[in-house]
Amino acid sequence: MLNSIEVFCVVVFTAEYLARIYVADNKQKFVFSFFGLIDLFAILPFYLSFGLDLRSLRVLRMFRLFRLLKLVRYNRAMRHFAKAMLLAKEQIILFMGVTLVLIYFAAIGIYYFENEAQPEHFSSIFDSLWWSIVTLTTVGYGDVYPITVGGRIFTFFILLIGLGIVAIPTGIISSSLTKVVEPDSEEE
Repeated sequence: MLNSIEVFCVVVFTAEYLARIYVADNKQKFVFSFFGLIDLFAILPFYLSFGLDLRSLRVLRMFRLFRLLKLVRYNRAMRHFAKAMLLAKEQIILFMGVTLVLIYFAAIGIYYFENEAQPEHFSSIFDSLWWSIVTLTTVGYGDVYPITVGGRIFTFFILLIGLGIVAIPTGIISSSLTKVVEPDSEEE
């Protein structure tokens, strides 16, 4: 059943790809454009699987995900999101830089609080990075956690900072989305 669906999708995508090449003014420009390459990568693994033993090249199956990217071309909401990300690019890059510094400082802090009490979990600052990432992103797996009073108080403050780390980019992106969507809604 899944093979039949895959064959059907590849036949449709191939027909569309060939039709786009046929109607393109500059055929070479289309083939090497971003969407032209996505279209090619969406169908290429299927055709390569006929003549080649792909067991050693199974990573090529990942190119099947490019079929999903074909939907981006037709989705207005995705174009809005892409424009919003471009608008907020500088703020997000700055925020990510600050986040990486906070992750590093949190790893240093928890290392000094918990190293003596739990040397198997916090044996180095590098090992403490796992705790730092999980705590600052508010995932909190619970596999590594502080047991000292100082470590728990430190974790409390890191958790509060982690909530901000999740909230700030959300606000930046939603503000940019509002700026992008408002002119379109006024035109309609």
